[in-house]
Amino acid sequence: MAAQKINEAHEHIAKAEKCLKTSLTKWKPDFDSAASEYAKAAVCFKNAKQYDQAKDAYLKEAEYHTENKALFHAAKAIEQAGMMMKEQKKMPEAIQLIEKACMMYMENGTPDTAAMALDRAGKLIEPINLDKAVDLYQKAAGVFENEDRLRQAVELLGKASRLLVRLKRLDEAAIALQNEKNMYKEIENFPMCFKKTTAQVLIHLHRGDYVAADKCVRESYSLPGYSGSEDCVAMETLLQGYDEQDEDQVYHVCNSPLLKYMDNDYAKLAISLRVPGGGKKKSASAVQGGASGAPAAVEEDDYEGGLC
Repeated sequence: MAAQKINEAHEHIAKAEKCLKTSLTKWKPDFDSAASEYAKAAVCFKNAKQYDQAKDAYLKEAEYHTENKALFHAAKAIEQAGMMMKEQKKMPEAIQLIEKACMMYMENGTPDTAAMALDRAGKLIEPINLDKAVDLYQKAAGVFENEDRLRQAVELLGKASRLLVRLKRLDEAAIALQNEKNMYKEIENFPMCFKKTTAQVLIHLHRGDYVAADKCVRESYSLPGYSGSEDCVAMETLLQGYDEQDEDQVYHVCNSPLLKYMDNDYAKLAISLRVPGGGKKKSASAVQGGASGAPAAVEEDDYEGGLC
């Protein structure tokens, strides 16, 4: 079966080369027919699992589509060549070809197709190179944003944000989350804005920046429905506990269902959050006002009674 497909592929290549020849009665090469024959050859090689030869055939197809000014079809062929590299586990080469195809899609005036290809490339490379996946997702989001397709853009930004957290690139994750939040606000998906505020607070506290975390919550009060919501109360309680170095209060909030069932990368931030200086635990006597009946000392707190 494989041998038969390989022979068929070589027959198609021979036909393609014939299409490119000129003569007294044929002044120009037939690039369109040559591209078509190379496409057929590529499929035959692919079915025979001769992926390297299939890649070469797809690239030849792309070359002749380009000669014929058919950039969209050329880009499709280059993307297929990339997929042949993926079959051989040659991911960097695969991604390089897909990115080249995306540039052609953009040049052809089909940015949506470019963005979708970048998203596919991100998924391919994510298991082995998170940094490259972040770059691809952000590029895809940028293309969708330029086309005013904010729902698609924000979904890809979300992928990038989560990977930045996983990479512990928290400064960049904080910026990416703010961009996400702004987009959700623009499309009036306010419940998602609430979730992004929670993620922002966790990131800023892991960065040791209480002021930035507090600012995120304060700015979110302007979002319809945020003040007094479950998300808002949880973040106010978390910030109060963190500021007072109350380990029990921080633990209680971070292990609540609201935070434990966030996206996995953010849930890990929640359960690993520690108060500065090791924190303190409330003793039973403190909770009851002291075993001896003496009143427990109360520290002054700028945000006593909540952050409002």
